[in-house]
Amino acid sequence: MTPTANTAPTDTATWQDIDRRHHVHPFIDPRILAEKGTRVIVGADGRHLVDSDGRRILDAMGGLWCVNLGYGREELARAAYDQMVALPYYNTFFRSAPPPTIELARVLADLIPGDMAHAFFSSSGSEANDTIVRLVRRYWDLKGQPAKKTFISRTYAYHGSTMAAASLGGFEAMHAVGDLPLPGFEHVMPPYWFAMGRADETPEETGARAARALEKKIAELGADRVAAFIGEPVIGAGGVIVPPDNYWPEIQRICRENDILLVCDEVITGFGRTGEWFGSQKFGIEPDLMTIAKGLTSGYLPMSAVLMTGAVFDVLSEGGVLPHGYTYSGHPVAAAVALENIRLMKEEGVVERVKEDTGPYFQARIRELNDHPLVGEVRGVGLLGGIELSKNKTTRELFDPVGQVGALCHEHLYAEGVVFRAMRDVVCASPPLTITRAEIDELVTMARAGIDRTARDLGMM
Repeated sequence: MTPTANTAPTDTATWQDIDRRHHVHPFIDPRILAEKGTRVIVGADGRHLVDSDGRRILDAMGGLWCVNLGYGREELARAAYDQMVALPYYNTFFRSAPPPTIELARVLADLIPGDMAHAFFSSSGSEANDTIVRLVRRYWDLKGQPAKKTFISRTYAYHGSTMAAASLGGFEAMHAVGDLPLPGFEHVMPPYWFAMGRADETPEETGARAARALEKKIAELGADRVAAFIGEPVIGAGGVIVPPDNYWPEIQRICRENDILLVCDEVITGFGRTGEWFGSQKFGIEPDLMTIAKGLTSGYLPMSAVLMTGAVFDVLSEGGVLPHGYTYSGHPVAAAVALENIRLMKEEGVVERVKEDTGPYFQARIRELNDHPLVGEVRGVGLLGGIELSKNKTTRELFDPVGQVGALCHEHLYAEGVVFRAMRDVVCASPPLTITRAEIDELVTMARAGIDRTARDLGMM
């Protein structure tokens, strides 16, 4: 029976039936949903989800890389409620701005390292990276170099799902939808040693070769046509690809020598994920522009921002009206939640705990899985981890076709009671930053059990 406007279903089967008939999901094959039904999540607390059957599931993904403070923080709910009562919405057009938005811009200027003193707000990482494209191209127009329009990114980079953000990203499957990438977007190899390193290369040598790939691409295109290089400090949705220490210094040198802007996408790595407030601090990057989202509000409300240096803002400010913006740019309720989120993270020493305690413990524990016959490599930093499943760890042979084993493992992990995300044949983890050592132990135990089940299905155990 279909519920009326005044009723709601209480059983899983009814929810799944409605979902199947009306709800279009992102990044999921509708045929799988039709066959298996959606997982109906009805509640959460701390680091655990609760589904419609009452089952508690450890969320090793922190939602979608974003629930940094964990679930059920009443302080964040109260901040939203109080702001909704005072001023639920107003725009930042018309020479206007709500106080929480103004205050958040100031707090971010103080929090973010370097001269990142100017913030443009939007609602998602996709919107922020779309904004980057427009602002950077306008920057070069105003500098009298309108030919500098091309962005260089990397294979397996993820920067969002809008037309421009998906063009920045390096996924062929996403490019196949909408005839992407758009003109003016190029991609080079990432520092991905396990899948792209030569047989005789160290990770550092692969990193150096990946940096040279950028240099070669700039020479091929002409530095006078390249506007910016954009990169995540650690590639997240591409499989938690952690660069060797020599990679980012070379990338930065190449950008500076060729007069190319350097953009850090901190949508995943921002707000404590790596054990520093921002991934750029972890890897010594000094970007000209930065995008943030996800951890800005711990995912409690949609909000993102583009941060820029004074040098970039000074050029943009000379161009008159900025013909760009969104209805929800600087939404006051999202800004109030972001302010409370940052206050709590500081007050509770969340980032310091990730750096000194839970981050190192998590990395040590998940690396114990390196002894598994199905695990080719475990990599990560802070509370960010990737477990690469491989047909042969000695030769680094990948499964063919790529992705089926990762999807199978994801199902087994969920059956064990833990949510990971499968990207190709890498199962990724990004738990809430409030996770405890005991919960990390629980996570690793369930991860091993799920990988065991996958290996038995493949005849590898």
